Amino acid sequence: MTLSRRRLAAALLAAPAAAGLVLAPLLAQARIVVFDPTNYAQNVLQAARALQTINNQISSLQNEAQMLLGQAKTLASLPYSTLATLQAQVDRTRQLLGEAQALAYDVASIQKAFTTNYGAVSLSASDADLTARADARWTTAMAGFQDALKLQAGVVEGLGASRDQLTSLVGASQGAVGGLQAAQAGNQLLALQSQMLADLIALAAAQGRAQALEAADQAAARADAKARFSKFMGSGSQ
Repeated sequence: MTLSRRRLAAALLAAPAAAGLVLAPLLAQARIVVFDPTNYAQNVLQAARALQTINNQISSLQNEAQMLLGQAKTLASLPYSTLATLQAQVDRTRQLLGEAQALAYDVASIQKAFTTNYGAVSLSASDADLTARADARWTTAMAGFQDALKLQAGVVEGLGASRDQLTSLVGASQGAVGGLQAAQAGNQLLALQSQMLADLIALAAAQGRAQALEAADQAAARADAKARFSKFMGSGSQ
């Protein structure tokens, strides 16, 4: 083999190695160029914005949940009610008033009774008639005092229940979790106050009735005595 041939063969053998040495830096440079800092920064910013949006939505949902819980507490009904007890006490007072003896709480009955036993007496009335009138008035007056005492007893007996209701309602009002419960507790306290006021009015009416009957009896007794005296003087002059 001549010298020129040997040199050509060596050059051909060395060509692949030299090509590799030349291409290696070029490939490395190509890989580095693939990473784009600007694009990466934009992607990170978009991801951060998306995460912030999600966090805002979560906060909004939490606030709505708290608002709904607050509304549920506000609209929660009071679990305690004194309506049945108050109605029972009112019914008891009405029953005692309805049991009025001799002379009921009725305008027509009162007018009839006063016409018969408390009104002006005729001079022609016999002693038996006058005695019957007096007996009827005495019976009515005693019944009036008895009715007043019964009603007093009923009102006093209800004071214990009213006290228990008051304690329970005040406790329920202080422990109210929402506006509705507080309002309902306040309404029941007003209802209890109204019931107690109604008892006092009924008691005053019963006592007034008894006193009025006694006063009417005394006035009628004087009228009867005057009629007897007139009859006596008339019979004496004969």
